[in-house]
Amino acid sequence: MRAAIVEAPGKVVVTTVPDPTPGPRDVVVSVASCGLCGTDLHILQGEFAPTLPIVPGHEFAGEVVGTGKDVTELAVGDLVAVDPSLHCHECRYCRSGRGNLCDRWAAIGVTVPGGAAEYAVAPVANCVKLPGHVDVKDAALIEPLSCAVRGYDVLSGNLGAEVLIYGSGTMGLMMLELAKRTGAASVDVLDVNPDRLATAGLLGCSGTAASAEELDRPGGWDVVIDATGNAKAIQDGLGRVAKGGTFLQFGVADYATTAVIEPYRIYNQEITITGSMAVLHSYERAAALFATGVLDPSVFISDRLPLEQYPQAVERFSAGQGRKIVVEP
Repeated sequence: MRAAIVEAPGKVVVTTVPDPTPGPRDVVVSVASCGLCGTDLHILQGEFAPTLPIVPGHEFAGEVVGTGKDVTELAVGDLVAVDPSLHCHECRYCRSGRGNLCDRWAAIGVTVPGGAAEYAVAPVANCVKLPGHVDVKDAALIEPLSCAVRGYDVLSGNLGAEVLIYGSGTMGLMMLELAKRTGAASVDVLDVNPDRLATAGLLGCSGTAASAEELDRPGGWDVVIDATGNAKAIQDGLGRVAKGGTFLQFGVADYATTAVIEPYRIYNQEITITGSMAVLHSYERAAALFATGVLDPSVFISDRLPLEQYPQAVERFSAGQGRKIVVEP
């Protein structure tokens, strides 16, 4: 089969590799679409994946074309979206229901071959069968949506909150859509990319700007979400949290990124600083939300490229062009 391979830091190619074989409780998925995200860039930089080469792609959906001998839940021809999370189910975090913090954390497309290929293997337990009205080529959006759902689980609901989101890429826009549906009183979005910022306006945010100074809220925001991973945005966002408010680190920062906090202010104003890591008990809920039309795929997916153009897709994404970029094997 054809697959994209991150061969070494900074080097990705599309080549021919052996077709995958399912284990007893696995299925083989013919990939219909595979999304790119910031994690893929980190893998390309040599972070996250313990060893290279690796077939990337942790956001994917497709058709079941093969099943292991012990699989009864799915059949050839079923359309599925795939939760990439692979937990050991043995460490203290897995045993306490915190599998996203697993000591042996792994993921399809991060530590084992993923969906940037014609075919991918996944445990049957990680597959969610799609209803007939969902276009499988749009369903790669379910994985990033499940991360956004996890983010709002961490925030634990803030009815009537004033929300500020840094970044109007795919994840920032998903956080915007969920904020509107979880009772936010207002949602402002910041981005230095005017094209992406225009999409936030199209989706009905309360205000858009290139910087927080342009928005009239001297007392800050109840909830501040960083969806960029950018050091300057994170540092600025930490200073925009209102008294009693929460800062959520949602974007994936480089390992070396640092920010300065003010311990007295955190104490004196009872500010919460928290994070949201990947997916946790949120994939099925994201799939259900997606099936109800919580996101408009035509707005979120800006580019659909063939698998052979995976390196070009990476270049476009790295340059901040478009919104969600997917490859379609």
